[in-house]
Amino acid sequence: MQEIGTRNPACGIEVAGLTDAGKVYYNLGEADLYEEAIRRGEARLTAHGALVALTGQHTGRSPKDKFIVRDAATDSQVWWDNNRPLTPHQFDTLLADFLAHAKNRELFVQDLIGGADPENRLSTRVITEYAWHSLFIRNLLIRPQRSELASFVPKLTIIDLPSFKADASRHGARTETIIAVDFTRMIVLIGGTSYAGEMKKSVFTALNYLLPESGVMPMHCSANVGSDGDAAVFFGLSGTGKTTLSADPARTLVGDDEHGWGEDGIFNFEGGCYAKTIRLSAEAEPEIFATTQRFGTVLENVVLDANRVPDFDDGSLTENTRCAYPLHFIPNASETGIAGHPKNIIMLTADAFGVMPPIAKLTPAQAMYHFLSGYTAKVAGTEKGVTEPEATFSTCFGAPFMPRHPSEYGNLLRALIARHGVDCWLVNTGWTGGAYGTGRRMPIKATRALLTAALDGSLNQVEFRTDPNFGFAVPVAVPGVDGSILDPRSTWTDKAAYDAQARKLVNMFVDNFGKFETHVDDSVMGAAPRVQEAAE
Repeated sequence: MQEIGTRNPACGIEVAGLTDAGKVYYNLGEADLYEEAIRRGEARLTAHGALVALTGQHTGRSPKDKFIVRDAATDSQVWWDNNRPLTPHQFDTLLADFLAHAKNRELFVQDLIGGADPENRLSTRVITEYAWHSLFIRNLLIRPQRSELASFVPKLTIIDLPSFKADASRHGARTETIIAVDFTRMIVLIGGTSYAGEMKKSVFTALNYLLPESGVMPMHCSANVGSDGDAAVFFGLSGTGKTTLSADPARTLVGDDEHGWGEDGIFNFEGGCYAKTIRLSAEAEPEIFATTQRFGTVLENVVLDANRVPDFDDGSLTENTRCAYPLHFIPNASETGIAGHPKNIIMLTADAFGVMPPIAKLTPAQAMYHFLSGYTAKVAGTEKGVTEPEATFSTCFGAPFMPRHPSEYGNLLRALIARHGVDCWLVNTGWTGGAYGTGRRMPIKATRALLTAALDGSLNQVEFRTDPNFGFAVPVAVPGVDGSILDPRSTWTDKAAYDAQARKLVNMFVDNFGKFETHVDDSVMGAAPRVQEAAE
């Protein structure tokens, strides 16, 4: 093998079994990776200097093609109701075939870190077939100092070969696409997909498995911190505003997607951001828009016009267009990725049923209930076959990345909330005045005003009422906010239709939570919404 670049001389890719690859590039920087990606026909330059690549048939993650090796170590630790098992023999066969597939191929290696906290960092080696994938993951994870590379030893190794096709009968796969995770050997194999987000989520999955054993809570959330050191965490599924609402010019951005909460506070898992760009504009999201015009940013599935200018309104390839950039491209981003214990936790939901208030305060038991529920709603047109609002419950606001049972994460979060006296809020960024198609989207100005009041503590001083459906506390009036939207029922012309919609949603919550009833105590069960109250 011909090896180029900086690495630990005692730790080449042969330690992963890759002994007869072709040319191997270690830890190339942005300019070199640009040249290689363009030379190999993998990507193009935009008019503004970003790199744009297409991912083919896979324009998002493939959660049904993700597997975890079930062995003596993982058998009792992994939540198998939510994770597909692979036998050690199937993984051995898959790994051998991966290594054979890599023979004589050019490969790109990045030695990176998952976790800004030195006590909880996961040294990660990512070996990719594509140069643009190498740049993507270099942007998304934490880049060690050049001097650290000479002694770098990975704890996790990811081998990413999009051209590899899995064999269902031979490898235990479902299709030709496979994401196979072996927690005992700390190896992840990704094949049959060019979607780069699989690599970053594999690191998140590994940290979600490892950190709870140390009492550290892994979280699918964004985070920011105020000038007084008051940190805030924003849980939320895709489309709820997690990235947008945490990008507050008055606060420092810690990170936009994945964090841990340990003994000393919160810390970012990543060194970059992976933001959606569909309908992105300089007016609405200037900081994110500016990153798309910088050298080093990777654009995924973004359509270019004849002058190679990105058309962010064009969703013809996918609505899931993205940009990946290092965190320091955001002007007010944290240099350390570390902050103290959060003062506030925000759980975001986009309620397309128009039932939830724009903000509600949660007790610790209610916070655990809604964290385990992980509710948001898909709207008509977002997916094939979805013709009316469809409730989605993704436990812990990130079920596809949770190897352990949700109750482990829920109990960790509840203990941390109690220990540090955290205020918890549920924020609805969805619809008001009616369901999707009848009502209107919650005004972003009102959402920001309510969030500001929650984060600066002034919201704690207003009068609250108890919501009859969900039992949480809802502010009656907030300075600077139209009081009518604080009571969702009052915004509906047809009050009986609101009551019927509320009953429907309450029943969905109750039905979904049935699988957790044996894993929580009476106080959490007491935090559940009540159908009979909704009926009244």
